[in-house]
This record gives sequence, structure tokens and C-alpha cells, in this order.
Amino acid sequence: MALTITGLSKTYPNGVKALKNLSLTIGNNMFGLLGPNGAGKSSLMRTVATLQDPDTGTIFLDGLDVLKEKDAVRKVLGYLPQEFGVYPKMSALDMLQHLAIMKGITNKTERNQMVDALLNQTNLWAARKKALSTYSGGMKQRFGIAQALLANPKLIIVDEPTAGLDPAERNRFLNLLSSIGSNVTVILSTHIVEDVRELCPRMAIIANGELLLEGSPADSLQELKGKIWSKVVSTDDELRALEASLNVISTHLVGGLHEVRIYADASPGEGFTPVDSGLEDVYFLNLAKQSKN
Repeated sequence: MALTITGLSKTYPNGVKALKNLSLTIGNNMFGLLGPNGAGKSSLMRTVATLQDPDTGTIFLDGLDVLKEKDAVRKVLGYLPQEFGVYPKMSALDMLQHLAIMKGITNKTERNQMVDALLNQTNLWAARKKALSTYSGGMKQRFGIAQALLANPKLIIVDEPTAGLDPAERNRFLNLLSSIGSNVTVILSTHIVEDVRELCPRMAIIANGELLLEGSPADSLQELKGKIWSKVVSTDDELRALEASLNVISTHLVGGLHEVRIYADASPGEGFTPVDSGLEDVYFLNLAKQSKN
């Protein structure tokens, strides 16, 4: 299964350029799509999910023309959007049955078996008869994955799935994604770097509608090895001076003080120590490079 995106551009009526000549190839694995809010991730996912058309460009899914053969694509697509609406008074069981019928699963025995299996897989069996309005945020997201898995899709798109989840629910959800990612192509669109680090053997970073990086997290980290330096500063003036003179990629508060992380081939100066690079450094470095262009 390969998804090939070529030269995709999209400008909305209000003038916002959401996608700018973006090209990307996604193979059969868990693929992370990283970017800040407003980067164009949701616009890209909505286009791949056949919910909107681009101004220019093509998308092919294993020979299917996504932009021209939308009905065929929808038969092999599972989609969990950032805002996932449900009928709040319906139970998870009834809602999945309803959605399965809409997906064309008309055989009652087959449908019952599929729905029961998905409720068990997403750990919702015990709450299957409860109204969806009573579900926690994490339970609603797990239900979202259950509906996305109906009819055994070949491509699954999940858009910002862990935003707003508490740490325990986030871990449950990531474990669930990991369990399905080995069998189908899953695109995980997020601004949470840790989600991609934990799950995805391949990733891309986009910002302002443009592709900044595509590759494996491991390779990207290797390229930064020995080039990330850290220093803790106590005053805002010292922080501003470093930002003006060095390649600062990020700052974090540590005990009320600023930890400054610098990208440099050699020590940037007194007080800096080399530190292990993380995927967050890859992310912020690429954003910083784009902001300077």
C-alpha cells in the first residue's frame, strides 16, 4: 500500500494558503505527520480523505486516483477527524451498527461479529450499551478508532487524536494505534512530538503548508548527534542576547530559569554542555530554519 501525493496546493476563499506544492510518499507503516497548529496538516488529511479538493496536484492510493475515484477510496479508508461528532444519546453498540450498515456491511451475522470484535479491541465492551455522551475523552477517541476500523480499511487517517487526553488515556490510545499500525497504513497527524517518536518509523514535518523534512526519526536524530548544546540562563536579557547571536532552536523553563538549546557543530561558548538530541530538537530546528527563509 502506497500513498503518493504530488504537487498539492490549496488556497481557501479567505486567502489562506494551506498547502503549497506539497509532495510526499507514504508507505505501508505508521507514518507521523508533524507540524504546529495551522501548518496545513488538517487540510492535507481532509484532502486525502476525499472531503475537499485541492487547487492543483494529484493523489494516488495504490493505483486509485483519490481525487477522481472518491467512492472507491472511501471503501478502503478509515478516518478519525480532529472534531469527531456522534449522536450523544446513542450507545457505542448501536452507533457502530448504524455506521457499519452505512459502510455497506449488510449481512447481520458479519456485522455483529465485526462490531463485537472492534468493541473488544478498543476495550469498550463493558461500556458498549452506555450513551456516547457519558464517555470520557479517551473513550470517545477509542470509539473513533473503532468506527475508523469498520470494513477493514487499508488506509487509516487520525488527526490530532491525543490532544486533550490525560496521560493514562493517551497511553491507552497510543497502545491501541500501535496494535493496528502493523497491518495497515496509518497516518498520524499531530503537533505532539512524543506521539510520533513512540509510534512511527517514518515521519514528515510540515509548516505553513510546505514540506520541511521527510524521513525516519532515527536518521533525523543521528544527523543532530553532537550538535545540540544546552545552557541555563537566569535573566531575560541574557536569553535575548543568546537569541540574537546564536542558533537557538528552543527554550524551556526549568525551575523558573531558561534552558536554552543551541544547534552548533562545536561548543557555542562558555557554560554550554553537549546534550543528547531528541525528536523535539529535530522539530524545532526545522521550524527555525523555515522562519529564517
